[in-house]
Amino acid sequence: MTVGGEKVASIGAGLLLLVGVGVADGEADVTTMAVKLSQLRVFADEEGKLNLSVLDVGGEVLIVSQFTLYADTRKGRRPSFVDAAPAAVAEPLVLSLADALSKRGLSCATGRFGAKMEIGLVNDGPVTIVLETEGGRLL
Repeated sequence: MTVGGEKVASIGAGLLLLVGVGVADGEADVTTMAVKLSQLRVFADEEGKLNLSVLDVGGEVLIVSQFTLYADTRKGRRPSFVDAAPAAVAEPLVLSLADALSKRGLSCATGRFGAKMEIGLVNDGPVTIVLETEGGRLL
């Protein structure tokens, strides 16, 4: 991942998390997501079945804040982002998620909050999943 031509983060095999924080999200959602993400079985075992977690495979995590996940395009031609948390609320929650995943034994890297980032991805497999919290749309 680069910002303005400067490499700011990279990981090996693991999870790329595009994290949208909503106005209703809080620390309880961070805790829920950290547990779910660290234990979610989305990596193939020796038989090709999705039975292994990122912890099981020794994977890493790259967290990228992505408020545009909250785009509401139901009306008009311009997306509305009113459901996205403001930066002052979202940034601490994104950093808290990185900290919570690290405490669960995962190596975490993060992007630069609010920056225009260029991200390279090698998608090794057919898995792209949207995770939602009870109170919010995404975290």
